[in-house]
Amino acid sequence: MEFKAFIEITRPHNCALAGVVGILGSIVAVGHLPDALTTALVFLVVTLGCAGGNTINDYFDYEIDKINRPDRPLPRGAMDRRTALYYSLLLFAVGLVLAYMINVYAFLLAIIAYAAMFLYAWKLKPLPFVGNLVVAGLTGATPLYGAVSVEHLGLAGYLAVCAFLVNVAREVIKDIEDVEGDLAKGARTLPIVWGKRNAAYLGAAFAVLTVVASFLPITAGVGLGYYAMVPVDLIILYAAYLILRSQDREAAHSSQKLLKVSIFLAVMAFLVAALV
Repeated sequence: MEFKAFIEITRPHNCALAGVVGILGSIVAVGHLPDALTTALVFLVVTLGCAGGNTINDYFDYEIDKINRPDRPLPRGAMDRRTALYYSLLLFAVGLVLAYMINVYAFLLAIIAYAAMFLYAWKLKPLPFVGNLVVAGLTGATPLYGAVSVEHLGLAGYLAVCAFLVNVAREVIKDIEDVEGDLAKGARTLPIVWGKRNAAYLGAAFAVLTVVASFLPITAGVGLGYYAMVPVDLIILYAAYLILRSQDREAAHSSQKLLKVSIFLAVMAFLVAALV
């Protein structure tokens, strides 16, 4: 067993980004950085939840990852499955203890989000489009968690909408990339049920909707938020173009990676808007 597998299996970069988005939700909600304790707790609850979700996902996806992602810790034997299960439960438990320290609403939302992560990995992921919506909903809930933690919504709703839409696009396109392994496991994802081209149209449509939603801050007088989003919008539109042009695995991989990058850049854009 490799010690580094305990870090790798959580996908730490994704988790850290999720934690930052949670803090951003707090900043956007109140217009400034909350106190140090609240900021730290929001970051840790979101990060640990994401880490637990990624770990439990690898636990349930062991067979499919042997085909799609053989270099992941479990398929390559760097960690055994039972250890991954217990590790994910430990991450969730610590996250809930910390969430309880914030406020009751943050604790309840953490319970709901953590349960959704487990159910997604266990039962919902193979269902056509349902799994995609659950993941996107969890991503959209991340900035809302920061807002709930400071007990004020503010502009966090706009960020949540953009996060939800772009992640629906990415999840659908990611399923196109994973068709080979999903077919081998008998999963019924959207590209398998509808076909790759129809799934590509849907993914591209949600990408375009994300660009449209990026105008929403203007209606609240946050013009800078949109101007900072302009290059992000161009990346999202290019990702949509790639998947519409070709639905092979390489195109789907490039498209979903660009959407992943756009999520990080969008976080930075909203952060600029919130602070300025």
